[in-house]
Order: sequence, then structure tokens, then C-alpha cells
Amino acid sequence: MRIIGHRGARNIWAENSLSGFRNVCGLGVDAVELDVHLSNDGEIMVIHDPLLDRTTDHKGPVAHLSRAALAKVMLDDTLGETIPTLPEVLDVFGPTGIELEIEMKMDAYGNPYPGLLDKVIALVEARKMAARVVLTCFVPEVIEEIRAKAPHMRRLASVDRRSCEAFGGVDHTLRRFVDLGCIIAVEQSLLRLTVDRAASIVGRDKLGAWVPNTVRELDFWLGQPISQITSDRPDLALQLRAARKG
Repeated sequence: MRIIGHRGARNIWAENSLSGFRNVCGLGVDAVELDVHLSNDGEIMVIHDPLLDRTTDHKGPVAHLSRAALAKVMLDDTLGETIPTLPEVLDVFGPTGIELEIEMKMDAYGNPYPGLLDKVIALVEARKMAARVVLTCFVPEVIEEIRAKAPHMRRLASVDRRSCEAFGGVDHTLRRFVDLGCIIAVEQSLLRLTVDRAASIVGRDKLGAWVPNTVRELDFWLGQPISQITSDRPDLALQLRAARKG
């Protein structure tokens, strides 16, 4: 069972922050999940939301500001940190051997960022980290683009109820992403209702759950036919996994 730190480990440290990423390296996680957007001058920024409002001292779309302007935006719950760029984050993880799940996010209007995927692929390949990176998205068309542009890189599709409503139900959604050669991570409350069926469609070696965070939730998923858990409390997940092995 692989344990993945969600946005670093956002229930322990500030999400998608350099300090959080540095700290999570010490936990022994198998991988770390993070999210990328583009500044208005084409820099890859690591932040979850398309808007600055929730996690910073500024408001408005990430894509409306330049890299220089974003360097003045302070992250909440940090000691004066700003939004990191993807090169800065790769500097942290490069020496560690930890795998990365990089999620392609949409802009504030729900559109893919032109050129974002190409920039991410080029940067990862230039750093010789392609074997350690999984490119992820909720959107099938983006997954198709990943497959076309980087067939050698692993792909992960995230699925929740909204996905299933848009794509015609759980079975149809899972099969659509299976056909695209994806690992599939399903939101835990949805996966609980259909875990055995999902495992039969996807295969337990490519099925994951996000984001269980309590001891009870994590212990449950450690006993299910899945291969990975994405959690905001990877420290608890690692302790429980170790206890089970012991």
C-alpha cells in the first residue's frame, strides 16, 4: 500500500508550501501530491485553488498576476512564505527519491491553461524525473492529452461524485479512465459504496482512495483492495501501515 501526502501534508503544515514539502520528506511517504497553475507570464505555480482567496493574503485569480507579483503574495499559516514555483518544489524533492503526483488544474473559469502540460512535461524531463512523476487530472480530455504528449509517463485520474454525474455514473466513469490507462483515485465516501465493484473494473493495483485522514478511516482503507491512499495525515497512515506489518 502506497502512502501519498496530499498537498504535502496539509493537515500538519501549510498546503503546497516549501516548508511543508521539506517537512513531509522526513516522514517516509511513498509520494507527494501537488497542484499547478500558470501565472500570466507563464510560470508554473504550485497552489491548489485557481483563486488566491482561501490560502493567501490576496484575492483574485492566480492567472491574473505575473510571477513577480505572485512573489509578493504571502501564504497563510507560514512564516512569510510565498507561492512556490514548480522548479523550486522539484529542487526540494529531486534528491529524495520520493515520487510526485502533479495535478493539472483548471483556471478560474474552468478552462485548461494553454501550454501548462507542455511546460510541466518539459521541466520534469529536463530534471530527469519522468520515472518518478505521475501526471494527474479530473478531466478526461487532459488525460488524453497527457497520453498523447507523454506516453512514457504514468497517468492518474481523480474521480468524485461530480465526475460521475458528468460522465454517466460510476461504472462508465471508471471504464472511461481505465481505457486511458490510468491509475484511478476515488474520493473515499464514493469509493466506500462501490469498492469491490471498482476493484473489479480498475484492478486493485491501480485503484486508490482520497482523502482519508482519521485513524478509523485510514485503518479501514489499509484493509481494502486498493493500492494507494492519499491523505492529509500521511504520518498517521504510515504509523498504521507499520503497525499492520508489525
